Amino acid sequence: MNSPVCLGLKGSFGFGDRIGLATPGHIEAMRRAGGDIAPIYAQQSIREMTRTGRSPQQVMQDALSGMADSGETGITGADADHLKTDEDVARTVAAGFCFFTIDPSDAVDQQADDYSEAELREKRAMAPEQAPWFDQYCGKTRSFGKVVVEFTEEVCLRAAVKYGPAIQKAISLAKVIRERNEAVGREYEIELSVDETPQPTTLAEHAIIASECLASEMPLVSLAPRFIGELEKGVDYKGNLTDLETSLDAHAAIAAALGPYKLSLHSGSDKLSMYEALARATEGRFHVKTAGTSYLEALRVAARCDENLFRRIITFSRSRYEEDRATYHVSATLENAPSADSQQTAEQLEDAYLELWKDVPQGKGFTRPGRQILHCTFGSVLTDALGTELVELLSAEQATYTELLGEHFARHLEALQSGM
Repeated sequence: MNSPVCLGLKGSFGFGDRIGLATPGHIEAMRRAGGDIAPIYAQQSIREMTRTGRSPQQVMQDALSGMADSGETGITGADADHLKTDEDVARTVAAGFCFFTIDPSDAVDQQADDYSEAELREKRAMAPEQAPWFDQYCGKTRSFGKVVVEFTEEVCLRAAVKYGPAIQKAISLAKVIRERNEAVGREYEIELSVDETPQPTTLAEHAIIASECLASEMPLVSLAPRFIGELEKGVDYKGNLTDLETSLDAHAAIAAALGPYKLSLHSGSDKLSMYEALARATEGRFHVKTAGTSYLEALRVAARCDENLFRRIITFSRSRYEEDRATYHVSATLENAPSADSQQTAEQLEDAYLELWKDVPQGKGFTRPGRQILHCTFGSVLTDALGTELVELLSAEQATYTELLGEHFARHLEALQSGM
């Protein structure tokens, strides 16, 4: 059985699997698309593991068993996603993960972009030790390849207040990752996630965050900024694609100058309209994470093979949506999608809740709001008796699930490869 390996700067694609039966379909997509993108089959966040009742060992075992069952002998990474605590690190190192995504979002001041300059000065004065790097940047102008960044006092004040504690937390957790992996003699690499903020990551913030992490000797292989536009769950990119391309070029220039390290796209499921620009701007040094879209394809199996189960999942998901959506960036409302007991056929419900590609202009990014309702409620479904029924159906219809995933993700991979 394969062991996960570090992938370095190679363009990579993370296939999240919230059920444990998707790896054969992910492998099928890789085979259909061909190309030179490296897969990560074992990828799940601690939050997702908690919601689905799975352990890091289960996630790893399901992915590796899926590879073995499919006769796949190629390389794979293994992403312990959105780590926040020392315990998160210990559990995922023990399970054999080698790509560790640090998420210091709990230490980010999410209101910092709205503070006045006076408020920033006051907050900075209250805790100057949280940004010891401040004087190194304040008042400087630096070039990163073709990009010039001015570190004005206000820019540095805002970065210090917004990200100072988060940078320290990331550096501290990276040391724990190093110590744990050194203890077991395993190579490892780190990704830093700073994408879970309401406002985009500025070029100055990107440069400061990456510079400080690299100065601490963190083996930073990938950074996930908060890109411009809207990256809602379960739908394509929403925003101006021309502006996005300009922004991607600038962030990629900083990553190339400081690292190089990869730019990572989180919430990457179904964001096909931005894939080509991401691959082109980074010259193939990218990482894309997906997760919820594999679960939605599992529900498509239910829609086509067990209409009654699909209708019951819709009804249950609608009852859970308002609570479960709290930790996700979505805009769908229950009023925008039909109830399961409406006078609609199974095909019409599949269209309303799962359609992605049809009749959506690039950059508009919103297909059917039902996708977001189903996306956010995966944990509630999978830990309910409905989840047991769904797993039994997928096991019986593994060939159907594999076919749907193969088709779905081949589109993703081919879109990325068009920019390489």
